[in-house]
Amino acid sequence: MVTPRAALTLAPTPTSVLPETALIDASGLDFFERRVINVYDAVAPSVVSITTRVLRRDFFFNVVPEEGAGSGFVLDKDGHILTNYHVIEGAESIEATFGDQVTAPAAIIGVDPRNDVAVLKVALAPDLLQPVTLGSSADLRVGQWAIAIGNPFGQFGRTLTTGVISALDRTITGPDNRTITGIIQTDAAINKGNSGGPLLDSSGRVIGITSAIFSPTGTSAGVGFAVPVDTLKRILPDLLALGRYRHPWLGIRYAYNVTPGLAEVLKLPARDGLLLVQMYNGAPLAKAGIRGAQREDIIGNERVYTGGDLLIAIDGRPVSSVAELETLLENQYRVGDVVQVSVIREGRTLEVPVELAEEPQ
Repeated sequence: MVTPRAALTLAPTPTSVLPETALIDASGLDFFERRVINVYDAVAPSVVSITTRVLRRDFFFNVVPEEGAGSGFVLDKDGHILTNYHVIEGAESIEATFGDQVTAPAAIIGVDPRNDVAVLKVALAPDLLQPVTLGSSADLRVGQWAIAIGNPFGQFGRTLTTGVISALDRTITGPDNRTITGIIQTDAAINKGNSGGPLLDSSGRVIGITSAIFSPTGTSAGVGFAVPVDTLKRILPDLLALGRYRHPWLGIRYAYNVTPGLAEVLKLPARDGLLLVQMYNGAPLAKAGIRGAQREDIIGNERVYTGGDLLIAIDGRPVSSVAELETLLENQYRVGDVVQVSVIREGRTLEVPVELAEEPQ
């Protein structure tokens, strides 16, 4: 005798978390498409193509004009435009093109090679200028949308690409061969000519300025970099008022980055910090009485300058390298701020107040 099996009740398999009607509108566009279209419609009129004319010397030392191209975006109704410094570096003339209708000469108002930022200005009627909205980069998250609008290869104006924020706090080398920290990495396609264009969040707010790509071929390989908008907001007041950014400076000319091995050999009282060798004349540290090297020692085959103060912290924040010190000053302080410099001298820890000066150009 066969016993009949109990009937099984199967729950229907859901096809989506949200009803289809919530994802697709009457025109057949889904939520993501509508969001990106709205961003493009709102911000594209703010994005400009920048063309530069640079005079170069050829193999026979003849002066030859050469054109370059990049991107930028409108900051205000006064005609200020933000772009990368490397886009306009060495330019004899600069033009900004707004869509297909208007091209205007642009003047350089301020530059900061360290952060690869430049401010230009055009003389146009305010009704022709549509400024962007600056957002914030302090609370960005890896994985959130990133939208780039620019002028790839100098000929495809107002091109939009999308992706995500791939990483935060990257470090790249700027035009002056010094490091730029806190960089945003994105996989939104960025090519030559995109430099200086805005990187946007899904609400159309600027979160960075696209500045560089990593690519073995020179074209997009899915690794692009942008200077964060909080850096732009920090330096913009100086660029607009003074034409330059005043980088805070203590005035170290030479110092050893202390390692455990060096500390052991020199019998230093700390295993990290900066063993100061020389300060610039008249620099803040020198004015405050901080000491450089007092003698020379021969260790193995090396001449080592010793006896200087051992700088270990700024306002209680440990410092272990010159690069770390520069990054700390750049991101946390302004010219005129007074910091407490912690140094060890002859076994004693001293707290020395030092007023930050502007780094000489």
